[in-house]
Amino acid sequence: MTASKFSLGRRALMTALAAALASTAFAAHAAYPERPITLVVPYAPGGAADTVARLVAAKLGPKLGTTVVVDNRAGASGTIGVSYVAKAAADGYTVLYDATPYSINPHLFPRLPYAADALQPLSLVLLAANALIVKADSPYKTVNDLVAAAKAQPGKINFASGGSGTVQRLAAELLRQKLNLDMVHVPYKSGGPAITAIMGGQVDFMFATVAATSPQIEAGKLRALAVSSPQRSPRLPDVPTVAETVVPGYEALEWNGMFLPAKTPQDVANTLQKALAEVVKDPELQQRIQEMGAQPVGSSPAEFAAYLKKEDAKWGEVVRKGNIKLD
Repeated sequence: MTASKFSLGRRALMTALAAALASTAFAAHAAYPERPITLVVPYAPGGAADTVARLVAAKLGPKLGTTVVVDNRAGASGTIGVSYVAKAAADGYTVLYDATPYSINPHLFPRLPYAADALQPLSLVLLAANALIVKADSPYKTVNDLVAAAKAQPGKINFASGGSGTVQRLAAELLRQKLNLDMVHVPYKSGGPAITAIMGGQVDFMFATVAATSPQIEAGKLRALAVSSPQRSPRLPDVPTVAETVVPGYEALEWNGMFLPAKTPQDVANTLQKALAEVVKDPELQQRIQEMGAQPVGSSPAEFAAYLKKEDAKWGEVVRKGNIKLD
């Protein structure tokens, strides 16, 4: 065999091998998912984010032809779970289901255990309004009554929250800043004890999700003065918004969304996003989310990224202006 023929033969062999490898890689991606997917929730079981994550997982698994297992990795305002996903293999088998603290934590923690670009947005799942609540027999019948009392008695009106890194805390702080009020923050270890303190009259008011408060509102144990969404909540249609009463343009929403480790292959991300979009449109899931006082969304990664950018800017400014620190 001549050198030229040997060279041509070798080249043909290498081309065939490269084609075979490319075909194998394509087949591996095309087969995704080949095993169960882990959906990490960085909060304890039983909360709103965990509840919806489990509803989504139950629908998403069959849609993808696999099982989606929820893994709760709570602690440090969600940063432990986020860090776990950020450091996971970028193969689509470890997914993050997070909420609004994701946008708040970068402004509270001196240093996060993961890089800012370690995750890529997949989809915004839902938006949920908060209700401004007081004790059922509180002297404050409207949000205007509460604001008037705060202006007349600087430093005397207090508000509860489940901690500095929560939307409960920052929603009240945003209201305080917009109206230049002097009010006192009373932190609790979580939202549940804070709501109990409101019902017991130990604290004047707080913001908490419609899902968490509507049963007590309907039972006459709490009174809702306003909601934090741009529009009234279908769950509390007679309760006005903060925007239509005392602060035009006011908005403080809880959000839930899903993320992937950065550099996850685009075809894998597309497969997940397409399946999730179909799941969020599922009538049963939509009904369950709406019953919780939330609005199902579903979005593209680009739309979710744009929303996150706005949330980051808003809460960053509130934290800086309020000089808010971790509890």
